[in-house]
Amino acid sequence: MALDAPDLPASRPHDQSFRIAVFPGDGIGAEITAPTLALLDAAVARIGGFALTPHACPAGAAHYRDLGVALPKASLEIARASDAVLLAAMGLPSVRYPDGTEIAPQLDLRVELGLYAGVRPIRAIPGVPTALADPRAAAMDFVILRESTEGLFASHGRGEVSPDRATETLVLTKTTSERLCRFGLKLAAERRRDGVSPGRATCVDKANVFRAFAWFREIFESAAARQKIETPEIAADAMYVDACALRMVTAPWELDVLIMENMFGDILSDLGAGLIGGMGYAPSADIGERHAVFQPCHGSAPDIVGTGRANPTAMILSGAMMLDWLGRRSRVAECRRSADLIRRSVDAAFSGGALRTCELGGDAGTKAVFDAVVLEIERLDV
Repeated sequence: MALDAPDLPASRPHDQSFRIAVFPGDGIGAEITAPTLALLDAAVARIGGFALTPHACPAGAAHYRDLGVALPKASLEIARASDAVLLAAMGLPSVRYPDGTEIAPQLDLRVELGLYAGVRPIRAIPGVPTALADPRAAAMDFVILRESTEGLFASHGRGEVSPDRATETLVLTKTTSERLCRFGLKLAAERRRDGVSPGRATCVDKANVFRAFAWFREIFESAAARQKIETPEIAADAMYVDACALRMVTAPWELDVLIMENMFGDILSDLGAGLIGGMGYAPSADIGERHAVFQPCHGSAPDIVGTGRANPTAMILSGAMMLDWLGRRSRVAECRRSADLIRRSVDAAFSGGALRTCELGGDAGTKAVFDAVVLEIERLDV
């Protein structure tokens, strides 16, 4: 799947061809983007019935360093006009804005595209060692649903600092909170229908201390009561964020859909990634009413650029999430079948335990993971 960047029309006919805005970004981004696009090509070729057309979108810290712009207008417009966005990694520790903060165009994309639902799947992959010795950890499969633009992140770029005081302000809005809770409840119902879980949505907050979180829990409970009418089989409960962190390392197999504020989700999603082998195995999506961005949870890892050691698994699984979202949104069954093929191929590639990436003490790099997964894509039944 070759990248190009042509002028895009304002709209497209309702065919089964999808435009994908691709942001390789910084560091290892380009190194994991190429194999992911190739695997998407392989899955589409096996299943058929639709096509993907990628368009290159330059952006990131290196772009800011060299040209003074982190997110070019042209790249943003390609993202707006596309059916989905696939983003590898952005940011370099050595490149910062004058105020000392890192370059993070991915945060700008969330705001510009109205993305409010950060979906962070935490699923154990067969053959990839988990951090927990309990054998039940091999069955963990839950989702952290992190609000994407508000919470403490609403203060991004607006914090106030004086010699004796620093202030950042947490902001929650009713509109976004209601959307997030509805999204999480529907996701729990969807996971139940797909046979992934019994179906339970949990509000994760600090309602015993902060009024804003007590208010957020009220919004969740109201949304859950309305959802009960449509799907009475879905359970809804609440948990304090500190108790949730404890549960994640003592009984993660009991969790399903966890709905939370942005900063809580930022922290707990990294903890979740640690449970399943590391950030190299953690995909994600940021979803709005019209747009969605799919990206691995990890950063640009400049320390291993050019070594061939980058683990592309999280990027590959993010691509599978993109296909699944496109399939559900556009009612193209072949997209969802392709997503399932990629996930099954990743599981099959790692299941024997011989494929071990560097963060887990092995020597399998980008090419080894690609070769193993593409072999399964070509071999598995469809």
